[in-house]
Amino acid sequence: MILKKLKCSLALPELVKITQDPFRTLIMTIISQNTNDDNTERAFDNLSKRFQITPQVLATAEKSQIEECLYTGGLYKNKTKTIQSASKVILEKYQGNISSILSLPLNDAREKLMEIDGVGPKTSDVVLLFSANKPTIPIDTHVARVSKRLVLTPEKSNYEKIRSNLQFLFEEKDYLSVHLLLIALGRKYCRSHRPLCVPCPVSTYCPSSKQGIQHG
Repeated sequence: MILKKLKCSLALPELVKITQDPFRTLIMTIISQNTNDDNTERAFDNLSKRFQITPQVLATAEKSQIEECLYTGGLYKNKTKTIQSASKVILEKYQGNISSILSLPLNDAREKLMEIDGVGPKTSDVVLLFSANKPTIPIDTHVARVSKRLVLTPEKSNYEKIRSNLQFLFEEKDYLSVHLLLIALGRKYCRSHRPLCVPCPVSTYCPSSKQGIQHG
């Protein structure tokens, strides 16, 4: 019922352009860490205008030039280090192509991706969902916050608990919509501070609204 209401009430967000190229998706997701979508897209555009987005190119690119491209996205030194380290691992272990990982069963693919420097659960799940159509739900800050307020998962749930509970509640065919719509809800209504509970399209299903979470 919640998903149906969200589909009727919210437009899917225009997220950073995620493509079927898993390496590009990986790089975009690394850049997006602790960064809003506008700055993520700006930083990725800067990077793609200067460099071809391949592990071969990024592994050997001048560090200062990558940092310059990523500056607008914040944490640019750390992200540059992560991008170059991940690129080198992909070159050395997978001959520059992670398609062999994506062809594995979901859990095996997640484990292999998370062996790459700088790739955690969220990054691996984004790559698997968007570039390999694997049945997983990435959990970002919006998805986590909204899931807890709607009591789709307990308040103290960690990343894996939230993911497991959402995947139990929804059908695999809806995982992408669930991910995108919970993000949209979190941005527009269920904000971290001063959530807009009164106009929220799912407020009637939300225990947190009834318990007095601040209205807009």
